[in-house]
Amino acid sequence: MIPESNYTHQSVMTDEVVASLAAQHPGLYLDCTLGGGGHSRAILTTCKDCHVIGVDRDPAAIAAARLYLDDYRQAITLVKGNFRDLDVIVRELFPTMTNPLLDGIVFDLGVSSPQLDDESRGFSYWGSHELDMRMDSTQQLTAAIILSEASEDELTRIILEYGEERWASRIASFIIKAREHTRIETVDQLVHIISDAIPAAARRQGGHPARRTFQALRIAVNDELGALQEALPKATEMLKPGGKMVVISFHSLEDRLVKAFFSEAANPCKCPPRYPCVCGLKPILKLYNPKVVYASSQEILKNPRARSAKLRVAQRI
Repeated sequence: MIPESNYTHQSVMTDEVVASLAAQHPGLYLDCTLGGGGHSRAILTTCKDCHVIGVDRDPAAIAAARLYLDDYRQAITLVKGNFRDLDVIVRELFPTMTNPLLDGIVFDLGVSSPQLDDESRGFSYWGSHELDMRMDSTQQLTAAIILSEASEDELTRIILEYGEERWASRIASFIIKAREHTRIETVDQLVHIISDAIPAAARRQGGHPARRTFQALRIAVNDELGALQEALPKATEMLKPGGKMVVISFHSLEDRLVKAFFSEAANPCKCPPRYPCVCGLKPILKLYNPKVVYASSQEILKNPRARSAKLRVAQRI
């Protein structure tokens, strides 16, 4: 029986993750984004002799996973941490390790359902709660701090680069004007400013007008892309030959980064194809699934948030 928890996260594409990993008996796996423990539980259910290291920066996720995975407590090690430090985390757990150790690694990127649904955390653009947006509640930087301290140029860059918002410059300008009169601290304040900044015709298209700006601020607060850029090469180095890395992304910025890294690691040589290779660069990964994998229509019906999920898999050579 699975213990109940207020932190309820429905992990996406668990069947595809388990099938892609093809878990070995025994094997050691790293779940870099533990969440509520859905992917870890799927691995341990399939692979009876496996051990999973579950990492998450959110203390609430760790607490929930400890309950959810209680039946497997001997087979899982829970670590509060950032996956950008995965090499340090693994080496601290296995200090005598001299060779790559992991049979598989899973990244389920982005914000989890409990984080989105808990209005007090400020991820959602509903309500009047503080503009927090921290995945790790112990860190100092929040969305409210960025909004109060960043320059107009920096706000424009964040909203344009991380939110791909066409009205980034105008939104940044409205934020600067608004904060001359009062500190922007709550969700409803920011939503009102964004709605004023975006022309009425544009507000009626493409979902909630604040969606892209909130995504941008969340990515900036948690340095999500920077962490992913650091983690992917480290994860590759920690994999055994034949080990697989599975990455699930939910927006184009993450997916492009993962696709580019996998492609470069699989095809590092840029010598002219008709001539002998002189660079000496050898592939360290091969694309296990050359094409991106999407959630099934049945899963999307049960969990609409799965509709934007994209799964990519690479295997260590």
